[in-house]
Amino acid sequence: MLAAAALGRDPGPAPRSPEEEAPYDVVDGEVIDVSPHLIIVEADDGRQRRLVIAPWATAWRGGAVAPADVPIGSRVVIRALRSGTVAERVWADVTRITGVIRDVRGSRDLTVDLDCGPHRRERSIVVPYRSSGRIRVRHPKLEPGYLFDAIGLLDQGTSLAHLPATSQPPYHASASPPAPPAYGGVQASVAGTAVWADLPEDGAAYPMLEPGDTGCDDAGVSCAGLPYLALGSLLRVRNVCDGRADALPIVACGCLAGRFCDRCLECGTSPRGRIVELSASSYVALGGDLTKGCFNARVGLG
Repeated sequence: MLAAAALGRDPGPAPRSPEEEAPYDVVDGEVIDVSPHLIIVEADDGRQRRLVIAPWATAWRGGAVAPADVPIGSRVVIRALRSGTVAERVWADVTRITGVIRDVRGSRDLTVDLDCGPHRRERSIVVPYRSSGRIRVRHPKLEPGYLFDAIGLLDQGTSLAHLPATSQPPYHASASPPAPPAYGGVQASVAGTAVWADLPEDGAAYPMLEPGDTGCDDAGVSCAGLPYLALGSLLRVRNVCDGRADALPIVACGCLAGRFCDRCLECGTSPRGRIVELSASSYVALGGDLTKGCFNARVGLG
C-alpha cells in the first residue's frame, strides 16, 4: 500500500481482462460427514459447508477413490461448481514434499530427511516400497544435496511420498543455473511454471524477494529472470492452459522453488523456471490438479 501511494497506483487488484476466466470456487477443511451424494466440510473458522457430490466427481487419497470413501476426519481441498455448492473434484490428506535431501535410510521403505527451507524447516518423509520404483525413475539421485519433489499423503502424522512431482534436476541444489541476461527493460509479465506447496495461508510464495525483508538468506535465486518484489505485493497469476487468473498476495519466500530450473509439460511446454508457488486452495482455484503438480503460467504485478 505504501508503494502504491508513492507511485500513484491503485492499491487494489487490476480488473480481470476479457480473455481471463474467473477462478473456481474452492472449499477446504475437515470432513465431518460424507455419503454417496453429500459431503459436509468444517473450515478452520468453524463454519460448515454442505456440498452435493456431482455424479461425475472424482477423489484422490493416495490413489483414486470414490468420493463417498473419503474417511471422516480427512483434510480435503474441493474444487466446487455452482457457487461452491457442488463438489466436482476432491483431494484428501494430500501433501507436497519439496526440499533438499539431507539423509536417506532404509532398504525397502525409505526414510528421507529433507531441508525444506528456512521457513518450513526439516521434514522426514517415507517413500513406501510400492512407490519407490516410480519415485526412483524420476529421482535417480536419492543422495544428500540433491533436490526432491513428490506428492503424497499425510497418514496419521506420517508423510508418505506416492507420486514424483517432477523429474529431479541433475545439478546439486547449491548449483542452480543463473537467470539469462534480460533485455528490453522490465517485462509486463513473465512466463514459467506455477506449482503448489503446503503454505500456511492462501496466497503465493515468490522466489525473488529481498533477503533482508524476508529473513531468508536463500531468497533471490531463480533461473527465470524474475524481477524483485516484496512481501505483501499483489501478484497476478494466469493459468495459460485455461485462462483462469487471479491477483494473489505474496505471503512467503519461494527460495526453494527458485532452485528448480525445470519445465511444466501439462499444457504445452513452459519456459524454464518455477515462477510462483501457490497454496493448495489458490492452485486449485486457478484450474490446477494437485496430483499433477504444475501448470504453465504467466505472472505480473497485480
